Amino acid sequence: MPKAPEIEPDWEQVRKRNFVERLKHEKGGLAVIDDLPAMVAAGYEAVPEEDMVRLQWYGLYHDKPKLGYFMMRVKVPGGRLTPRGLRTIGEIAQRFGRGHGELTTRQNIQLHWLEMARLPEVLATLAAAGLTTAGACGDNVRNVTGCPVAGLDRDELFDCRELLREAAEFFIRHHEYSDLPRKHKITISACAHQCNAPEMHCIALLGTLCDGRPGFGVKVGGGLSTWPRLADDLGVFVPADEALGVLRAILDVWREDRRYRLSRARARLKFMVDDLGPRRFRERVEARLGRPLADGAAPAAPAGEVDHAGVHAQRQPGLAYAGFPVYLGLMNGEQMLRLADLAAEISGGEGGHGGDTGEGVEIRVTRRQNFILANLPEGRVPEVVRRVAAIGFPLAAGNLRRLAIACTGNPFCNFTVAETKGRLRQIVDHLESAFGEQAAALGELRLNLDGCPHACAHHWIGDIGLQGTTLRERGAAGERLQGYDLFLRGGLARGAAIGRPVLRRVPGDVVHLAIERLCRAWLEDRQPGEPIQQFFTRHSDEQLIDIAGVAAEVLTR
Repeated sequence: MPKAPEIEPDWEQVRKRNFVERLKHEKGGLAVIDDLPAMVAAGYEAVPEEDMVRLQWYGLYHDKPKLGYFMMRVKVPGGRLTPRGLRTIGEIAQRFGRGHGELTTRQNIQLHWLEMARLPEVLATLAAAGLTTAGACGDNVRNVTGCPVAGLDRDELFDCRELLREAAEFFIRHHEYSDLPRKHKITISACAHQCNAPEMHCIALLGTLCDGRPGFGVKVGGGLSTWPRLADDLGVFVPADEALGVLRAILDVWREDRRYRLSRARARLKFMVDDLGPRRFRERVEARLGRPLADGAAPAAPAGEVDHAGVHAQRQPGLAYAGFPVYLGLMNGEQMLRLADLAAEISGGEGGHGGDTGEGVEIRVTRRQNFILANLPEGRVPEVVRRVAAIGFPLAAGNLRRLAIACTGNPFCNFTVAETKGRLRQIVDHLESAFGEQAAALGELRLNLDGCPHACAHHWIGDIGLQGTTLRERGAAGERLQGYDLFLRGGLARGAAIGRPVLRRVPGDVVHLAIERLCRAWLEDRQPGEPIQQFFTRHSDEQLIDIAGVAAEVLTR
């Protein structure tokens, strides 16, 4: 990874080199909300580009091709939504966003097709329902993620939902944390399965116990995008009641070092941790705190990844939760409304008591773009499963559909260079057809497809990751042809590793065949119990290229 300069620059140097730092100095990102009425009155085309950038602080990006429509990202801390919250988002999608909606890998919900003139009403509607987009994008602490069955799962060490809520509110309420060097991602969980992917976060608090006292191990410096890196264990134990202070100290150490503001390309915490190493970084955090941290260790990684799919008894007697697949993360406004109505009805109305939890039925978004219905009376689970299937989310959908992740891509994203959700649909459909009844043998195969290097769909850590690219030659009419780099050997949990680009520029019209051949070779030649990641690791790049059956001249063109 590239290193920071040895001599810390002054603010004048930083603002001269970095356009966004200069922009934030002139007017903070969150301050743009005061100018929104004037921006609406002036019209989309009259808004300066600087203010378009500041709108990111409220979860707003240009929709492609920058002709007046916006994508809006609604923050859902820990993925937890009430029926009212989901209904509000669904109503906005239906009224202002052409019905489009998608679940994200950070437990958010994204809408599209929003016009600037509608933004004040949309933001006010969200606020009335207790929802916000503040800090969803821009140089903020992004949506704080956690285990989607926090407070419910029988294996959970302790319930840390209150800490997660407190952290999410603190970092958006204190505006100094909305002027970070760049985006910052935090996850907090005591999930025994570490379903929240602590390996790839800037900061991960992992629940553990020390002499019976609840607290956290801490990992720092994870992240994907162009420079992927797995998080390091800081080697500490932080009691739960001290966790927010430690989060602040870590952020302060990073945000106050101007070396990590010179270049947007290396303004993430992972670069600082990589430069210093976990020991020296810990020393800086302790200096900021003014005291040493207790020695400790993050809990060991689990054997494999878990998404809490299917029906499970909760720790509360008589209640259950059910994890439903959302194919490609797509959930339209009508589906949101019907799901919210069902959840409210099962709760006994919008304010239903939800049994012994003191809560009604909740909708919880997962990291793999699926959702969970929590606090279901056990006797009504079969009815709920049947009715959710009628809404469009059958519990019995295969693992390929449940685990396939694709980024937003076309037609909305300005960065994508290749089809994403449509292409992944084609790949999954082909695998289901090619393997037929044997498709179940593919097990928990994770396909992660991104349209660009930003890695919103985490292609670096999929069983088979795909990143969109373009072929060197052009089509008959001079058009660019889509292709994909295939990343193998990546994963999380006990086998955590960054995938490697083994096959380059595989044409889009044959990529599904290459993936089929890789999967078929694994099923036919694997050793007993061998996961696909280990199968790929056991074979050389040349062997895997040969297995994929893509001609060498195709891979080099």
